[in-house]
Amino acid sequence: MEPVFIIDPSELYRPEHNQDFRNFENASNTSDEHMVKVKRLYKNMHTQQTVEYVKGKQKYWGKLDKKVMTIMEALEFVNQLVDESDPDIAVPNIYHAYQTAERIREKHPDKEWFHLVGLIHDLGKILAIWNEPQWCVVGDTFPVGCLPSDSIVYGRQSFVDNVDIKNPKYNTRLGMYEENCGLDKVLMSWGHDEYMYQVCRGNKQCKLPLEALYMIRFHSFYPWHTNSEYYYLCNTEDIQMLSWVKEFNQFDLYSKSDELPDIEALKPYYQSLIDKYFPGKIKW
Repeated sequence: MEPVFIIDPSELYRPEHNQDFRNFENASNTSDEHMVKVKRLYKNMHTQQTVEYVKGKQKYWGKLDKKVMTIMEALEFVNQLVDESDPDIAVPNIYHAYQTAERIREKHPDKEWFHLVGLIHDLGKILAIWNEPQWCVVGDTFPVGCLPSDSIVYGRQSFVDNVDIKNPKYNTRLGMYEENCGLDKVLMSWGHDEYMYQVCRGNKQCKLPLEALYMIRFHSFYPWHTNSEYYYLCNTEDIQMLSWVKEFNQFDLYSKSDELPDIEALKPYYQSLIDKYFPGKIKW
């Protein structure tokens, strides 16, 4: 099968410890053509990700009736995904999964569940293989149903054509939410994070802890975990979990200097984690 190329801007613009990262206007490490694609992706996302749209996607994909397979089979399935945002390394997305997991394993050898999160955090990108447009698969996420933060990529002005921005139910600071309602009551923009979170929630054999679910659901929610926005929607649990999302984020940084992992050598260890925390075939 031909590879499926994805434009995941988050791979090139991770914040790391350098303020030059995630500069979506003047990125010197990429081409003008690529930046046009990135800008178009976010324009489509910010125009079409409405409350109605997200609810429709949650209803459609939340049925988990598209395929039944194991986590390891899903990893092999996403082997078809190649990150088009990196012009120098055309390798399948599965390598990023193992790279992330091994970084975590090195620093947190006693947290097996954390290693597994590193391996599966991007499995929701399987949506791209199933022909979802990339603006509802990759990129930074944000709450819908309330006024977008200006720290969102390309700012609040990039939502000018979104119908919700003209709806008084949704275009205020709180929108359809209550102060400190909790992120579990917030409707997030649709993408691979939210889909994989729904997969975890919808399969009873998933034994990952709450910290893991936060990492999976919110690792692309940069306005929250990096820009300290939307705290007014958070409850006490969300604030407690934020440190775990931040901890995960430092391992989800892409580096072209990394050597590619020996996947076959690593498989037995990660299969043992899958058998413990996410056993058997699951619904997708």
